[in-house]
Amino acid sequence: MKLFTPGKIGPVELRNRTIRSAAFEGMGKDYSPTDMLRDYHVSVARGGVGMTTLAYAGVCRSALSFTSQLWLRREIVPQLLAITDSIHAEGAKASIQIGHCGNMTHRSTAGGMPVGASTGFNLYSPTFCRGLKPDEITRMAQNFGEAVGIARDAGFDCVEVHAGHGYLISQFLSPYTNRRRDSFGGSPANRMKFMDMCLNEVMKAAGNDMGVLVKTNMRDGFKGGLEIDDCLEVARRIEAHGVHGIVLSGGFVSKAPMYVMRGEMPIYSMTYYMKQLWLKYGVRLCGKLMIPSMPFKELYFLEDAIKFRRALKLPLIYVGGVCSRANADTVLDDEGFDFVQIGRALLNEPDFVNRMRRDERHQSPCEHINYCIARMYSREMACHQHCKDLPPKILKEIDSIKKRNS
Repeated sequence: MKLFTPGKIGPVELRNRTIRSAAFEGMGKDYSPTDMLRDYHVSVARGGVGMTTLAYAGVCRSALSFTSQLWLRREIVPQLLAITDSIHAEGAKASIQIGHCGNMTHRSTAGGMPVGASTGFNLYSPTFCRGLKPDEITRMAQNFGEAVGIARDAGFDCVEVHAGHGYLISQFLSPYTNRRRDSFGGSPANRMKFMDMCLNEVMKAAGNDMGVLVKTNMRDGFKGGLEIDDCLEVARRIEAHGVHGIVLSGGFVSKAPMYVMRGEMPIYSMTYYMKQLWLKYGVRLCGKLMIPSMPFKELYFLEDAIKFRRALKLPLIYVGGVCSRANADTVLDDEGFDFVQIGRALLNEPDFVNRMRRDERHQSPCEHINYCIARMYSREMACHQHCKDLPPKILKEIDSIKKRNS
């Protein structure tokens, strides 16, 4: 049984094979950490996880989608140190996901017109965006390397580079969003150049004392995006950079958002917390078309992930529908993955890992309603089972989704 044995990510040894996935917490304020963010990650560390990951930290101002997101900059190092010190005191390691949202933002948050691989319009923000110029691409890659240095000073053991889900690196990789006519567009090799530049900077900055993971897609999840053979080519390129592990995911937030998380998006819950009236009622009207449901099942990425396990030699981290000790044992012992990442189960039970240790039959009580995801775009992520005094219409929506799931 591998689950509760130590495992290494490059120079970093974890006490077991569990990692809190970089699911966006929505617990920052003004691009900075809060006590709420610290307390949540400490609770997960106390709950037995091997490493917990702070999510979706922007490498520069234009990288930001939300004011509740972290902007990884020198000014917040003391606050981040308070978090990493507290995590380490509980026996866990600390990681931070670094990335750039690309065109998934708007002018007021990004500090200017959003940028991406190509010029166009993003319906999901909604906003116009412009393609990055070659000199800006070089500078952007350097931002990734500088973010690693800041993360080291803030006490993090590892970084996770976000190269999936339709954010900036993924926008360069996918032909759906990369329509460039220069050396960064066209062929797969050209579309991987920006990722190569970012990883070169990251590995140089990481040196010999930090672990480096890369989250990448196994499929974009829609016709016209990257398919599994394309993504295998990307993964082989990532492996060639000498990173210490790949997190295997999938989906595109601006085209196939529920491919990432599976299940149904509670549209009323999502819009209830929105402040802009035009957005609130626009999403209520068109949300089901914009965010189509995808059936949830346990270990929903495993079939694709096995193909990557057979093709690659480096450590692989499985994420997607790990809801029980049996799930984790299947992934680690039967299929040969090195670590499991867990998101919603740890939101529902921060001590999920310790519960699995105590009971080999433990199953997460998460109901996969996705209320937690619906509200994270406007408030902190929270499980509906922990929320008191929810409005009657939200409770009605939750009950309806439960019935459809049963």
